[in-house]
Amino acid sequence: MDFTGNIERFSGFAGLYDRYRPAPPELLGEVLVRLAAVARPRLVVDLGSGTGLSTRYWADRADEVIGIDPTGDMRRQAEARSGAANVTYREGFSHATGLPSGHADVVTCAQALHWMEPEETFREAARILRPGGVFAAFDYDWPPETGCWEADAAFEDCWAMVRSRDAQRRALHPARVWDKAGHLERMRASGRFRYVREIVMHHVDRGNAERLVGLLLSQGSTMSLLKEGVSEETLGIDALRAVAERTLGAQPSIWFWSSRLRVGII
Repeated sequence: MDFTGNIERFSGFAGLYDRYRPAPPELLGEVLVRLAAVARPRLVVDLGSGTGLSTRYWADRADEVIGIDPTGDMRRQAEARSGAANVTYREGFSHATGLPSGHADVVTCAQALHWMEPEETFREAARILRPGGVFAAFDYDWPPETGCWEADAAFEDCWAMVRSRDAQRRALHPARVWDKAGHLERMRASGRFRYVREIVMHHVDRGNAERLVGLLLSQGSTMSLLKEGVSEETLGIDALRAVAERTLGAQPSIWFWSSRLRVGII
């Protein structure tokens, strides 16, 4: 399997990604620990760990945490931000982690499963999990509810332009991607899990105009286009920035996030 195009999409903007992306919902750990039927996981493996936002989340919730990611600058950012002795990062793929079989209580995949070959990812997750362990893939709804409909609408308009231009770009520079809406059915169809379901979670954090634009810039689609010379004006980022600055301003306010958690029990 050649994932070179996927890896290249996430190179060169690790700082932006780590600064603006949301951390996992606070209740995520409680739900997954309960599903795994343990008081505290011995090992959590985070596939597609990126800059470590979804990995260091587990530092105080598990004995050992391992992040797996193929992108060098993402791992370097993760290692620079990690101060916990029980959190480590390794080069690898979701379908080839290099980890021993049957040791993990929980395997997570945050905002990344759509960039992974699903059947081989499920096979590898099932291999490294112990019986009764939990695989959990979760994605955020974009954008968050910022409290200002004009800002939300401007983000959606800009994101639609980025996706349209990126679809044209991928015709010339292929990257493998799977529809997020199909995650649950693919998990069921894989035959790797005894039980599969979706759980919708909500959580709150804070943001301002700068962060809303930063969320757009932290997308692989956006950065791929900008790196190839497409202007922010062409993509509508200038217009988004103007609306965000007028309506949200610099003072952080409460944002509401929704996330869709797909869980499978081994």
